[in-house]
Amino acid sequence: MIDLYTWGTPNGRKASIMLEETGLKYQAFPINISKDEQFAPDFLKVNPNNKIPAIVDQEPPAAYGKEPVSVFESGAILIYLAEKSGKLLPTDAKARMQALQWLMWQMGGFGPMPGQLHHFGRFAKEKIPYAIERFTTETARLYKVLDGQLAKNEFVSGKDYTIADIAILPWAARWEWHSIDWATYPNVKRWFDAVMARPGVQRGFEVP
Repeated sequence: MIDLYTWGTPNGRKASIMLEETGLKYQAFPINISKDEQFAPDFLKVNPNNKIPAIVDQEPPAAYGKEPVSVFESGAILIYLAEKSGKLLPTDAKARMQALQWLMWQMGGFGPMPGQLHHFGRFAKEKIPYAIERFTTETARLYKVLDGQLAKNEFVSGKDYTIADIAILPWAARWEWHSIDWATYPNVKRWFDAVMARPGVQRGFEVP
């Protein structure tokens, strides 16, 4: 059994979608970040960085030993669950690297940039035009990069659905927050609709 500590954010959705898609047994524990529950001492034992999501695998693979294994950072969780399940991360070296590099693209760009746009555009008490313009422009650039990649591939890293798609999808799901016109990114829209239709994705979006 895997314990999932999460909330309804794009990063939290990555873990719940992955668990649903792989079929691994898990139980979800909501961590209400609007109430600062991520700073509770018990959660600090799971994730010293006080961020969701995090998991504790009560029955880890033999290579990890017999004790429960804690994993934090959404990208690391996706890799761990892919390796545990043997799903959604190619074994072919080239295809694996394609998936991993697009996962890192999300972690380093298509997450932090729209995340800053969410903050300055929607939640900051003081509206700072420079910050809003900066992160709106960079988020649009990242959508353009993604659209170009999907013009050549069915899924983000190639012909197969992988953890790269799972990582990117929950951020794209907030496209309305990004002032995005789908007509400008038709390949992203085609991919988005196809992946959002997956039953495992739909179930993952319902957690917690």
